[in-house]
Formats: sequence, structure tokens, C-alpha cells
Amino acid sequence: MKSAVETLNPTRVRLTVEVPFEELKDSLDAAYKKINQQVTVKGFRKGKVPARVIDQRFGRGAVLEEAVNDALPRFYTDAVNDAELDPLGQPEVDITELKDGETLNFTAEVDIRPAIEIPDYSGIEVEVDAVQVGDEDIDESVEQLRERFASTSPVERAAEDGDVVTVDLQAKVDGEVLEDGVAEGVSYTIGSGELLDGIDDAVKGLEAGGEATFTSELKGGTAAGREAEVTVKVTQVASRELPELDDEFAQLASEFDTLEELRADSRKRLENMKQYDQATQAQERVLEKLLELVEVPVPEKLLKDEIETRKHNLEHHQLGQMGLNLEQYLEIQGKTPEEFDAETEEAAVKGIKTQFVLDELVKREKLNVSQEELTEHLMRRAASSGMSPDQFAQAVVQNNQVPLLVGEVARGKALAVVVEAATVKDTNGEIVDLDDDEDEVAAAESAAEVVAEATESEETPEQTEA
Repeated sequence: MKSAVETLNPTRVRLTVEVPFEELKDSLDAAYKKINQQVTVKGFRKGKVPARVIDQRFGRGAVLEEAVNDALPRFYTDAVNDAELDPLGQPEVDITELKDGETLNFTAEVDIRPAIEIPDYSGIEVEVDAVQVGDEDIDESVEQLRERFASTSPVERAAEDGDVVTVDLQAKVDGEVLEDGVAEGVSYTIGSGELLDGIDDAVKGLEAGGEATFTSELKGGTAAGREAEVTVKVTQVASRELPELDDEFAQLASEFDTLEELRADSRKRLENMKQYDQATQAQERVLEKLLELVEVPVPEKLLKDEIETRKHNLEHHQLGQMGLNLEQYLEIQGKTPEEFDAETEEAAVKGIKTQFVLDELVKREKLNVSQEELTEHLMRRAASSGMSPDQFAQAVVQNNQVPLLVGEVARGKALAVVVEAATVKDTNGEIVDLDDDEDEVAAAESAAEVVAEATESEETPEQTEA
């Protein structure tokens, strides 16, 4: 077999392959054997029909077609390996010549992973938010904890701000009650903003048994984004009583004996959270700077497929679970279809470039993924998906998505290498040493999550299960 490569553009090649006929022998034998098992010829036992009889009765062309279909993938793979190509997707194959007993010639056009030069990235500098935890942050954290331990007691008076009301709701659009627009026994804290716009003003001043009607834009369901006439009936009013902020509260709400110890712990937790956010911010901004440094041609077909996959996952998974279609989603977001298409293409381009650049770094830095790293990533992905680790792992294996997770971890390690070499300063001008915040495995895992968010377009295990 002889093959030659013609570069059509930086991301697409045409292979020209010439195969001597004798190299088709194994496939021809297999074709005769397959046809033998499928046909019945009078005077011959099944599977024992001679080749010359098959040629006479069914035509040599049918045998050649079967043999070529069997052999083409093997010859194509050999040509790809000989040329040391990294193909993306399926090739477009064209048989240019087939002479019985002489030769098989064909061409195959396919997108390939482009050659990428990674420049020196040690000069990358990014700025991130400073880690600052003030007394007001601690006050807010303690107050949120205090809210969780609030008690309620029914009262016989009109509802006020901060009260917990139990309500029945009915939503109408164009005078018709929606199938999913009726709810009973809903508990709502006035002023929390957790239900519909306008409900606070509607229920304030109502006693148990009181009823009011207001207009609001629906946030979910079959009529999401549309104006609805909502009738609310209050069935109970209850006042909320917050516990006193003292040592007794600290003992009730935590493992600490004093309020001072509880506040100190709140400070530490908030600092850790902000340090994690700071590290994530550094990884995201370093990735953006890295992509700006590298020239990455994007294959047209790969980009088209990526855009379609992202749209499919949004419409059939994320929006489907929310009871929305794309038109309703765009209306809620205040975007035109053209703006949505442009944003989707921009995200797809970034995702492809991120994969190409970080995969090249993985190869250049000879980075491997350990079982510990893969397990840690799987556990985090399972937690964020709402699935148990066993369910998530089973979905990953059943849908052959282990390479997907391995790729995310490897790219995360590559990004962590770049972040380590970069200069990261906070908004106060201080150098941020991210090594103080995370060990090597945790840093790579954090970076893997950043990479997964940038590149994720395939159907994820949790989407597959849904």
C-alpha cells in the first residue's frame, strides 16, 4: 500500500491511497464466506457454494463491494498512522479507481488536530480579587445561621414584613388557569424574594382567609416569561422569632461554647471560601491569557458540530428540566436569536481552543493522570450532579465516558502548571501564592473544574442518566 498526504488547510488533509489488489485477499475471502452464509443455491450445501458460482449467480461486483467495505477502514487507519496524523471525526472517503485483479485507489479527506506552538508562558500576569473578610461579612454569616434557627408561631393579625405566610396560588394567562399554575400550602417568608415579583405587596396586610390578585411575570413552567394574573389566598400568618445572639445560641447552632468562638470560625470559613474563589479566578484569567498567546486554527466541521452539541444539550437537558423551550429562555434572558448564536459560537471556539492548547501542554509536559486524581474528580463531579459516587461512576462506565473525565483531569493539571508559572497579584498589589491554599492534587482538581466548564459540550453522565 502507498499513501500520500495533501494539506488542504491547517486543519484538513486529503489522503491518497493506492492498494495493490493482492492486499485485498483476506477481505475477499471474508466476503465470499459472508455471502456463502447468506445465500442458498440448489445443488450445494449452505456455506459450501464455490466462489465461481457466487460470481456467476450474484455477480463479482457484489463480492468486491463487500470486500472493499471491509478493507477500507483498515487501509485508512494504516495511512493515517503512516502519516502520523491526529484525525478529528470521520473521513469523507471517495473510491477513485477499482480494477478487479489490479488495484484499489481511494482518497480520504479528514479534519486533523492542528500543529500548535506553545510560547513561553512564564511571563503571564493576572490580577485577582483580594481576600478581605470584614466584620460585616461575619455579621451576615452569623445572621444567616440565626435565620435557620428561627421559630414560628401562628398569629391572628395582618401579615407584616418578615412573617411566614402559608398561601394557595392560582395563575391565569389570557383568562385561562394554567395546568401547572395551581399550588396549595406554599410557605413563604415575606420579603425573601423567593417567589413571584409582587407577592410581598399582595399579602402584606392580609389576615388568614384573606385573598388578593396581582400581575407577575412567571419564572418557570409552561408559561415561563409570560405575564400572568395570580390569585393568592393566605391560609395562615405566623411570626418569626430569632434567637438571641449569645453564647447559648452558639452552643445551639454549633460545636462552639461561645459566640466569640463561633464568629472566629465564621471568619476562617469565609476566608477559605474567598481563597478558593481567588484561586478559581486566577485559573480562569490565566487560561484567558494563555489562549491569547497561542494561535489556534479551528476546524470548520468540528466547530459546527460543537455548536450543535451545545445547543442540543441546552435545549434538551438544561431547559427541558426547567420546563422551558429555547424561545422562552431567550425572552427571559432578553437576547435575540442572533445574539444567542454569536455567544454560543464564541463559547464553542473557546472550548475547542482550550482543549487543543491544554492537550498540547499535557503531551509536552508528559503529564499523566493517577487513579487518585481520577477518583477525586469523579467524586466532585458526582457531588455537583446530585448523584451518588456509585451512580455517577456507573453512568461514566456504561456510556464510555472515562476518557472524557481523564481528559478533564489531564487538562486541569496542564492549566495548574501554567498557573504555577504565572504571576498572580491581588487588587492590593500583593503577590498571591496559591501554593499556600491548596495541595498539588486539589489545585489540579480545581483547575480541572475550570477546564470542564470551558470545554463541556458532550453529554455528561448526569445528563445521560436524566
